[in-house]
Amino acid sequence: MVNSTREVRMVKKVLAVHFSQTGQAAALLENIVQPLREQPDVVLTHVVLDVTPRFPFPWPFWRFLDTFPETVHLDPPPLAAMPLKGDESFDLVILAYPVWFLSPPPPLTAFLQHPAARAVLRGRAVITATACRNMWVMAQETVKDLLRDAGARHLDHVALVDRGHPLATFITTPRWVLTGRKDAFWGLPPAGVDEADLRAASRFGAALLQGLRRNDEKRDAPLLTGLGACKVDTALVASERIGIRSFRIWGRALRAVGRPGTLARRALLVFYLLFLVTVIVTIVPLSLLLRRVLTPLIGARLERARKSYEAPSGSGVERLGHHHG
Repeated sequence: MVNSTREVRMVKKVLAVHFSQTGQAAALLENIVQPLREQPDVVLTHVVLDVTPRFPFPWPFWRFLDTFPETVHLDPPPLAAMPLKGDESFDLVILAYPVWFLSPPPPLTAFLQHPAARAVLRGRAVITATACRNMWVMAQETVKDLLRDAGARHLDHVALVDRGHPLATFITTPRWVLTGRKDAFWGLPPAGVDEADLRAASRFGAALLQGLRRNDEKRDAPLLTGLGACKVDTALVASERIGIRSFRIWGRALRAVGRPGTLARRALLVFYLLFLVTVIVTIVPLSLLLRRVLTPLIGARLERARKSYEAPSGSGVERLGHHHG
């Protein structure tokens, strides 16, 4: 017997997609969707991305370095599986990913370029989320372009970053990637996004649930404003721009000399590594210093850039009291 006084809600279908090597992006997505789980009016479909052959973790050093040309040039490797046929209909899609070489990782690139995924994304509301060291802006701009090309409606972005000092994370993150060890050592903090920050991401899921129940996903307006979704560090943007330009130039040259693992490519990678170390110890600190000196002159332009890169969700926190993580 149906209780006529019970509130009847329209069932919303949510697709959650992620790729994660270290587990951070997976944990971020799980905390976001946790408030949506086991809700009678939400059907959640979860897709875990992987490619064939699989990427190793921890990484062998040269294999890691040899991955960047195809990553930054968005060459899609074969997906291990594509459970979507292309005729599915979702009210909301959530994509969670790490950042590789200032770019989206190849499994996400492959997904966003797959005909079935593009068919599913067309016209759909999409939320993106990333967990990374500290530089996510250029990767997210690339993801925005791919979503726009697929005809998706990008509503929000969540960015969680390692709170360690940038100089410390230059050591702790590579150590984690190459050895699998993320613990604190030599007075340096543990690598990765803080566990408390990951758990607090449930506030985004609570806001999404509220928005879905009001049909807010049908509007071209963000659902996560005022929740501290993403904050751009303008001190790092110039370094990101220099970095991605360098990656693409060297990546083009490396792809031209041979396929991954070939001797000619390994030889050029040695020169690239020397170049990269030189950039890290000279140009990056110099760009940070120049920004500090020039801030009084270019402050307004930096503020415009910050707002543009933080769009659509922004870094405001005025709604945090309503959605606790």
